Formats: sequence, C-alpha cells, structure tokens
Amino acid sequence: MKFGLALALVCIPFAALAQDAIPSPYGAPEHQWASPPSGSWGSSAGIERGPHGEIWAINRCGANSCDGSDLAPIVQLDMATGKPVKSIGAGLFVFPHGLHVDRHGNVWVTDGAISKDGTKGLQVTELSPDGKVLMQLGTAGQRGNDGSHFQSPSDVITTPSGDIFVTDGHTPIAPVIPPGLEMRVMKFDSHGKFLKQWGKAGAGQSEFNNPHALALDAKGRLYVADRVNNRIQIFDQDGKFLVEWKQFGRPSGFYITGDRLYAIDADSTEVLHPGWKKGVWIGSISSAKAEAFVPDEQAGEGVVIAPNGNMYGAVNVAPRGITRYLKQSASKEKRS
Repeated sequence: MKFGLALALVCIPFAALAQDAIPSPYGAPEHQWASPPSGSWGSSAGIERGPHGEIWAINRCGANSCDGSDLAPIVQLDMATGKPVKSIGAGLFVFPHGLHVDRHGNVWVTDGAISKDGTKGLQVTELSPDGKVLMQLGTAGQRGNDGSHFQSPSDVITTPSGDIFVTDGHTPIAPVIPPGLEMRVMKFDSHGKFLKQWGKAGAGQSEFNNPHALALDAKGRLYVADRVNNRIQIFDQDGKFLVEWKQFGRPSGFYITGDRLYAIDADSTEVLHPGWKKGVWIGSISSAKAEAFVPDEQAGEGVVIAPNGNMYGAVNVAPRGITRYLKQSASKEKRS
C-alpha cells in the first residue's frame, strides 16, 4: 500500500490507553529551565526551531498579555544555557500566540486579541531575525471573518514555496478573546494575498473547535491541532480532508521531523478528555501510531526538538516558562 493512501485510510481510536506502560525516551521534565529576558516568564504558547538550529520562544511580557508593555516578547534562547540571546517585537503585539520560523530564518507571530485602545492586535506578523517588520496580514484591531480580517489567529506556518496557512478562531479566554467565534483555516500566497479558507465551528469532518496549531509533514500535508475535539485533522494544501487522528491526545502544539510526530497535550483531564494524561506524544506518521509518551502534568502548548535531540516545551500556565526534556541517552552525558 502506498504511503499516501495508507495515511488517508488510517483512523485509529486510541482512548483509555495505559499511558504509564508506554516508554519515554526522555528524562524528567526540567520546568522553568530557561532564564527570562527580564523579570519573570509570561505565558507562552509558542516555541520554534530556526533553519540553523536556533530556538525561539514567546514570552508574553511577564504576564498573559503584552498590551501596554514595552518588553520584547519574542526571545531567542541559547540551547546550552537557556539564557536569552536576543529579544524582538517590542510594542507590536497584544496577545502573541502562534510562532513559526521559516526556512529563511524569519519569525512569524500570530496576535490573538485587540489592544485596549483598539489600534493593535488580530494580525499575523513576519519579522526578520533582527525584528524588522516584513509583512503583516489582517487589519489591526478589527475582527472579521473575511480574507482581510482575523477573529483570533492561533498559529501560522509557511510552505517551502512560500504559501502561508493560518488557523483562526480560538475558544474564549476572558477578557481577551470573546465567545462565539467561527473556526477556520486560511491560505495566503507568498505575498500575503488571500487565496481561500475552509472549515467552520463544529465536530464533524473539516469542522473545528479551537484549531490551535499547524504543522507540515515531508509530503506537504497540513496537520491541524483540533484541540477541543481531541484530535488532529490532516488536509492537503487545497483544504481536502484526508484523515483524523485521535491517538495523539488533546494536542495544543506540534513538531514534525522526518517520519516523527511530536504532539504536546497541555489540557487532558478526566473532565475534558477522560482516561488521558498531559504530556508529549511521539509517534510514526507512516504507521499513524503513537509509540512513546513523555508524562508532564505541567505540559505546555508548544514543543520543539533541538539538533542535539533534546526536547523543549513552552508553558502557558504557572509556573510558565520553558521546559527542557533531556534525551535518556544524553542525560548521563554533559547536560547541553
């Protein structure tokens, strides 16, 4: 059976799995591993790896909002020490949420809320590594459901050809994100021209309830973390539904390298997702199988794998900050 066909046919329910019996290739989580640029870490829903192995993370200005703050919320970290290398984006964002670093090293950030004065927010911004604004999508401070407005953009990703995908429509977060938003995936060309959108609020095929994160696999398929629906939905780049996966928890964030999928689950509880635990799922894309689980009751909303194989998570709730997970094989060696 061809790989693509197998992907389209496989849909494996995975509820009530004995997670404690699944091996973990990582040691115990090291919470608050990285040093904040100043003061204390704010909430973070994003952490990403650049084309040269550099690690970037969101620090929501020492709080859960950057509205009125002069701190720069997008931080590059030294992987060996966790110390900040530089910070960019001061004064640009209200509620920085989704983070993506493209193949050129440019940094993309989604902003999910509106500033109190109504002049900022609800945009997707592309920055150079030095913080220069290169492109902005959406209309600052204005909420809408068409191609030139966002409702609450949660994540962004670019393809090798430059096309841009954005998930739009976060569940309510008082007081910054209102209830009743529609849910969709939007596609733009490399110049920011709106091309198409698909999806609506719901639990059916191609419907979403908090489309929270995006990833692309080696075949160019688009993965959407449909968080409140406890699943991943996978599409081609024209929006054709391929499959849903429910074997990777209640995903808040993704990282894909080769055939390996890392899905971080920050929200599973007996109330929201009975029988499941918080942590990071690791599995095979080609077999659609979850093969490892890293338990972490303080799991975050973003996950990334460094060139040395260590894993890092971005935490949005107390104690917040960045978590490091050392590979088991590396934990007895120099901790770097």
